[in-house]
Amino acid sequence: MPSDNNFILALSLSLMAGLSTGLGGIIILFTRKFSSKYLSAALGFSAGVMIFISLTEIFGESQNSLTALHGDKLGFLYSILSFFGGIAIIAVIDHLIPSKENPHELYPIKEGEDVSRLPRKKEHISPNDKGRLLRLGIFSCIAIAIHNFPEGMATFASTINNPDIGITVAIAIAIHNIPEGIMVAIPIYYATRKKSKAIGNALLSGLAEPIGGLLGYLLFSRIFQGSFNGVILGMVAGIMIYISLDELLPTAEKYGEHHISIIGVVAGMAVMAFSLFLMN
Repeated sequence: MPSDNNFILALSLSLMAGLSTGLGGIIILFTRKFSSKYLSAALGFSAGVMIFISLTEIFGESQNSLTALHGDKLGFLYSILSFFGGIAIIAVIDHLIPSKENPHELYPIKEGEDVSRLPRKKEHISPNDKGRLLRLGIFSCIAIAIHNFPEGMATFASTINNPDIGITVAIAIAIHNIPEGIMVAIPIYYATRKKSKAIGNALLSGLAEPIGGLLGYLLFSRIFQGSFNGVILGMVAGIMIYISLDELLPTAEKYGEHHISIIGVVAGMAVMAFSLFLMN
């Protein structure tokens, strides 16, 4: 069983990572000039951190835990199945979310665009258009909330197992959640002209992260019992690889130039590598 301190930290980090969706709303509604290149680099950096730590640290810990219980060959097989099981969980969730409300379909904003003037460009939105925009924002909020369940599990489980790694995972997922907050905030603001409502819904979508982390932990700890740590870490590694390849990198490419996002990936890997070196 985890210590009380680890449990509280895991819940807190899951909450912090989830509520960064609200930060996306704040940035886009209160920042005058939008830097898509900066966001592209940040998303690439987050992907680099996730990929490196998943393949070099978290998957290795899953394998070590399961081989200690089941032997080398069977333990390695269980860690592989856990890894792809995590990918399957988030892929199914992604598939079930309608494409128009999928958090991958972000609102297009250009480098240096005056974000504070965006709503004025659509001053004469018809009531029907306002209704459609409000629906898009609300459904995006629900879709992102569902989508955040496995991400909350990744943050929660990695913190329970190793708080140092959990903090890194939480920061990476928090960066990843910022554009999702943008996706929720902009259509709601266009429809209602209320910044508080737009940011509030962005924050609300992120609350699923700590809930998902806690429920996932309680569910899988009962199902797998003695093998829980190894299985859950394998799933976390799979979830994070999927997020990186299916969400972070395509979004980084969409917002910026190819090389900016790749530089971010390499920088994230390098920072993570030297962080692990200093911790050992």
